[in-house]
Amino acid sequence: MTSAVHTQIDRLLTIMARLRDPVDGCEWDRRQTFETIAPYTIEEAYEVADAIARADLHDLRGELGDLLLQVVFHARIAEEDGNFAFADVATAISDKLEARHPHIFGADPSGGDQTQRWETIKAAERSAAGATSALDGVALALPALVRAEKLQKRAARVGFDWPDPEGPRAKILEELAELDQAATPPERLIEAGDLLFATVNYLRAHGIAPEDALCAANAKFERRFRWMEAAAINQGRDFGHLTLEEQESYWLAAKASECGESS
Repeated sequence: MTSAVHTQIDRLLTIMARLRDPVDGCEWDRRQTFETIAPYTIEEAYEVADAIARADLHDLRGELGDLLLQVVFHARIAEEDGNFAFADVATAISDKLEARHPHIFGADPSGGDQTQRWETIKAAERSAAGATSALDGVALALPALVRAEKLQKRAARVGFDWPDPEGPRAKILEELAELDQAATPPERLIEAGDLLFATVNYLRAHGIAPEDALCAANAKFERRFRWMEAAAINQGRDFGHLTLEEQESYWLAAKASECGESS
């Protein structure tokens, strides 16, 4: 690591310490805790992903800085409480990377099946951390769709999985019927969750990442909806004041437009 990198990391750590100074620091920064900062940490991670999706490298540089600030902020709070410091965070991830890549940093250069080796190492790490279930370590704060997929994959590792897509497909139909029959809001909430969970299982059986599929669907809907709004404006019409039948005609036109562009 160059001296310039060391200098800038030290500068960032010094700035955070100054902001958290109990006497002369920033009032807002001083009153933050792990719990109050956590939502910002998640938000910054999403903004990094957004900059990548937009292929905006200028924004990516800035968003990575914002995300790094979150790490420094959490580490500073922990240091003040006498738990750990930023150096301990860096040491922990460095140790983990070396341990998870024995074919690079260890005595076994043979390699082998990297995916299997990775899973074996992670399972050993979970066991060393006191895991008692195959589901231990799946973060509670993950987006629900992502967490559902991870829980199902963990269960599948110990054999609890449908042998083919027909099982989850039948489960979707079963959950649809149960949602239709649900009589109260709490019942509908439970059955709606079961339906989504079954759908994740069905997509997984087809080798489709549910989060990727829903992101694609969101993008398609947004693209078509914006097309409809623009088309209505070009014709001197207010899309929001059209009848549902008229709006549907614009939707069909938006779909047809996309088909024409891809042909």
